[in-house]
Amino acid sequence: MKQPRILISGGGTGGHIFPALSIANALRERLNAEILFVGADNRMEMERVPKAGYNIIGLPVAGFDRKNLLRNFSVLLKLRRSIGMARKIIRDFKPDLAIGVGGYASGPTLKAAQRYGIPTLLQEQNSYAGVTNKLLARKARAICVAYDGMERFFPAERIIKTGNPVRKDLLDDSLSVSEARQRFGLDTERPVVLVVGGSLGSLTLNESMEKGLRRLTDAGYQVIWQTGKYFTKERAMEAANGLKGVVVTQFVTDMAAAYRAANLVVSRAGAGSISELELLGKPSILVPSPNVAEDHQTKNAMALVDVNAAVMVADRDARQTLIDTILDLMAAPDKLETMSRNIKSLALPNSDDRIVDEAIKLLNTPDTDKN
Repeated sequence: MKQPRILISGGGTGGHIFPALSIANALRERLNAEILFVGADNRMEMERVPKAGYNIIGLPVAGFDRKNLLRNFSVLLKLRRSIGMARKIIRDFKPDLAIGVGGYASGPTLKAAQRYGIPTLLQEQNSYAGVTNKLLARKARAICVAYDGMERFFPAERIIKTGNPVRKDLLDDSLSVSEARQRFGLDTERPVVLVVGGSLGSLTLNESMEKGLRRLTDAGYQVIWQTGKYFTKERAMEAANGLKGVVVTQFVTDMAAAYRAANLVVSRAGAGSISELELLGKPSILVPSPNVAEDHQTKNAMALVDVNAAVMVADRDARQTLIDTILDLMAAPDKLETMSRNIKSLALPNSDDRIVDEAIKLLNTPDTDKN
């Protein structure tokens, strides 16, 4: 096979970017592919993708404002401009395959690829399909998913259950629990709760921790608390002042060690986070974000709750009940063990290679749509 040219589009959040980079790394490793990313201007992919060693072009595309419809006039202008730019990117780069991972940029980019007869592959991370992928699915040649029941949204004959790719470094199991806790300066024998609300942070999780942190430490538990970008470290440090066994950080740089150290993880219910928890077999309390399209995080969480693989606390209830829920679970090691076993059974390992397998099939199959 000649060196393929592959375009990957999407982003906006780590939940889209990390899978995209995992797919790109597998494509480069297995096919020596030439890869170009297309993202949205001023979103995190414009920083993260170049750091990973890939070229990226940004589109001015933005999401629709559902609360203030008048603002959408400028959104439509940006979309129109992005469609034109996407078509030029396709003409100039001439990809053999285009992959969409969700996010603002993937809509105009994959639509342009389909217009020019380029085969397209979609990767849908969530249990409830996003609007962009639903619109693109009609002409997509393959749709890689992580959950059962996705024929509600996509043509059944083109669905392949591959799971969601995760960062390879998270799967390194050579680190012992004691060593992981030592990396954070924690007692190696005392149980640990890991609280993560994503790179930007979760105000609900942060305020819940601010209010109840002392109750956790008084019960003998240690805490690794990732606040995210928008909750000031000073405010969190004030809540942790005088408490032993609390690590406060805006961003956990060694997530493999953080997961390894933890007996219980408290997290939002993004598809990427859930895939990590599944592969690592980590018991978890999921607090779905209410600020996402179609409330898809609640649907992600319920897919685990329904098989006793996780516990869910609604965002609106978290400030009142989250700490109690943590204390109840930490005091029930048998339940934690059952949850660990159940969530591990849902894992789909080597998802990046499974997706690349499908990409190779498309690259080796004549495209009947191409003129």
